[in-house]
Amino acid sequence: MPSTLTELLELIHDKFDIDPATIDPAKPLEEYGLDSLSKAELLFSIEDRFGFEYPEQYTAVNTLHALIEVIDRLRTPAVA
Repeated sequence: MPSTLTELLELIHDKFDIDPATIDPAKPLEEYGLDSLSKAELLFSIEDRFGFEYPEQYTAVNTLHALIEVIDRLRTPAVA
């Protein structure tokens, strides 16, 4: 299974035609030309790709590292 980072880089490349090799996961998404509308589109694409509803409380997340943390938390089932 590909890593969350790999999946996000592919998604960003497919959706926004940004070369994955140029992306630093620690930099704000705005540095790659993603405005608030583009980020909303990215969150909808994340929901489609990973099969869950992206929580509203995390919509201010602004780097790939932070997105990965949220996605991995949501993909990992809670231990009862």
